[in-house]
Amino acid sequence: MNHRLMKFVGRLQTPTLSTLRTLCSSSSPSNNKLFVAGLSWSVDERSLTDAFSPYGDINEVRIVYDKETGRSRGFGFVYFSKEDEARCAKDAMDGKAYLGRPLRISYALEKVRGAPLVVPRLRSASGRNK
Repeated sequence: MNHRLMKFVGRLQTPTLSTLRTLCSSSSPSNNKLFVAGLSWSVDERSLTDAFSPYGDINEVRIVYDKETGRSRGFGFVYFSKEDEARCAKDAMDGKAYLGRPLRISYALEKVRGAPLVVPRLRSASGRNK
């Protein structure tokens, strides 16, 4: 191993506080909108707001409902006023049981009308795309 590479590896093994802050801030997308899945049908906007409000100021809560039945489709969105509040809520609530069902929380992707959605292909075990 050359001297420069060993120096670089040494720095990786003992990161400074500024390096940790940089890694932490870059590990999550810049987003204050959370996608919340696994919602019970009995959850409404008010109860979801109450569940997430301890983690920060919420601008909006939106649950997606079925057009025909009017029943919840089991997912929704929580909009926080700050990114760090959204990150704290995601870390605290992801996997936590709420009204008998475990929540699955991720950062919401911004949907652009008219733009194609690009989904990466999964590779099979043999390494070829199907």
